[in-house]
Amino acid sequence: MNKWWLIGCWVLGCLVAGCGGKAASKEKPVFIPPPKPPIPPPARVDQAIDVTLRSQAIGELNRAYHHPDDVIRANAIEATQRAIGVAGAPAVLNALQDPSPLVRFAASMAVGELQLREAQPRLLTNLRTLDQLETEASNSSDSFERAEARRVLSVSEQIGIRYALHKLGVTRYSHDLEKFAIDRSPRVRANTVMVLGLLGEKSALKILATTTNDPDPSVQLQSVEARYKLGDQTALEDLAVASVSKFPDDQIIALLALGSSKDERNARLISGKLTSDYMEVSLAAARALGMLGNDLGMGVALKAVESKEPRQRALAALALGAIGRTDAQDELARLLRDSDASVRLSAAQAILQLKAG
Repeated sequence: MNKWWLIGCWVLGCLVAGCGGKAASKEKPVFIPPPKPPIPPPARVDQAIDVTLRSQAIGELNRAYHHPDDVIRANAIEATQRAIGVAGAPAVLNALQDPSPLVRFAASMAVGELQLREAQPRLLTNLRTLDQLETEASNSSDSFERAEARRVLSVSEQIGIRYALHKLGVTRYSHDLEKFAIDRSPRVRANTVMVLGLLGEKSALKILATTTNDPDPSVQLQSVEARYKLGDQTALEDLAVASVSKFPDDQIIALLALGSSKDERNARLISGKLTSDYMEVSLAAARALGMLGNDLGMGVALKAVESKEPRQRALAALALGAIGRTDAQDELARLLRDSDASVRLSAAQAILQLKAG
């Protein structure tokens, strides 16, 4: 990963010794200009919440629960957790019985975040079912690749269930997380590390100390984020370094981690990425600033609403939702009518996050 860069530095001219007794000459200093400033946010114009638009957003969320793509369904559950909270409990509880382990994992995580105690019996049932399926899988004649793919999904769901049960006060299954942290699958290790960071238990730092040097870079970065969430300030420097990584995905993860900290001192570092060469990174910075209560990235987000790339339009919607300004409702209404389901879902989440000032 690259180290911090310095903005707006002067390159001093060097003294070149002259020949034949001539005095040394001085070259003119060369100025390297700083990056262009970000697109300024428009002046705030507080508006009333459009109840019709909000109703349309809820309708889009309801449709996403039944989308044929399990990624959309899983994202819908996460959007419900973030934007609706406990009012979305019925949808979360239903998702615990979804045929896709990915959706059930998302639902388990939402149960833990929202502490939906009524979900405990279903969580325990799902855990027993997974144990039985794991036994059956060990006797399967499937290829190693297919068996391993099923195992990873199963273990990931178990991690989500253990997180939810721990948040509900049922901790007798939590010790297995230490075992999952050294699983052979990077995806399992990354999910475990993420959960350890969310549990809020300082004792997890002992496990995370070993995963910081994981052979997989994505697990390393997830471990750094988890340590930071648990109050380990030594992880802040690692996140700062990751925010200028040569890999855009690393930058995005680091910026959102810095934003989720709610520490306004991180705003200066984050704002420097609003002018990234990668629009996705700039939009992550805009969203992270919004999470800190800062609307400096709104201009970047509004520009990306016009993007031809669905991913950028979706990230723009999420940034506008995090910023939370009600004068973005017209743009979000456009995104709610987008041809791409992920963009519509992101817009729905953003609209439901808006609150009248």
